[in-house]
Amino acid sequence: MPGTGSGNGAVTRSTLRQQIADALRDEVLAGRLQPGKEFTVKEIAEQYGVSATPVREALVDLSAQGLLDADQHRGFRVHEYSLSDYRSMIEARSLVTESIFHGLLDGAAATTRGARAALATRTDDPRTATALAGVRRRGEEAQRSATAGDLNILIGYDLRFWRELSGLFGNPYLADFLHRLRVQSWVCAVQHLRRIEDLRGHLWAEHTELVDALARRDATAAHEIVAAYNTHSLALIELLAQG
Repeated sequence: MPGTGSGNGAVTRSTLRQQIADALRDEVLAGRLQPGKEFTVKEIAEQYGVSATPVREALVDLSAQGLLDADQHRGFRVHEYSLSDYRSMIEARSLVTESIFHGLLDGAAATTRGARAALATRTDDPRTATALAGVRRRGEEAQRSATAGDLNILIGYDLRFWRELSGLFGNPYLADFLHRLRVQSWVCAVQHLRRIEDLRGHLWAEHTELVDALARRDATAAHEIVAAYNTHSLALIELLAQG
């Protein structure tokens, strides 16, 4: 049927577009595509052996996410984040995280639809307890890779950990915003962290402690853990940025 063929083609192209975007994002996060690196749609299409259309769409998506800069005449380049950008990311991340924790732990004053949805999945709900157990397992993987100083593995598990944790809040817009902030902050941090030969002892590894604090509804402990994490991350990147 013509309609079915067209639909499959659209799905295939959309999937390819996402695969290319994910692959390029991973290249940036791994530090293989350095800040300021320039490339064209043609170069990426040839590298992956695909047509220009899904590549162009993927690059536009990454530009919208703040990872690339588009230049009509020269193609694209990896965005260069400054230390000031990183400070702002940490601040924004903190505000969003606090809002999510508030929704999970204290729904009494819920007024928005997202907060009311969070109230239905508070941490004393068995379904949320089960979901938190799954997030904790993800945190254990992130913790192991952080302790081992394996940055590439850590980034993947860390992004998934926060994605799943924020998803419990019930507000997909906040969860998506936090995910984007965390990707951007990792992109900014990676260029500095790669300068350390042995990252053991330098990376935050309290994912499970945070989940445990949320599971026992200890808002103060959760806040302190995240605040200490942000302080540690910012101090480390500021030190590395100074050379």
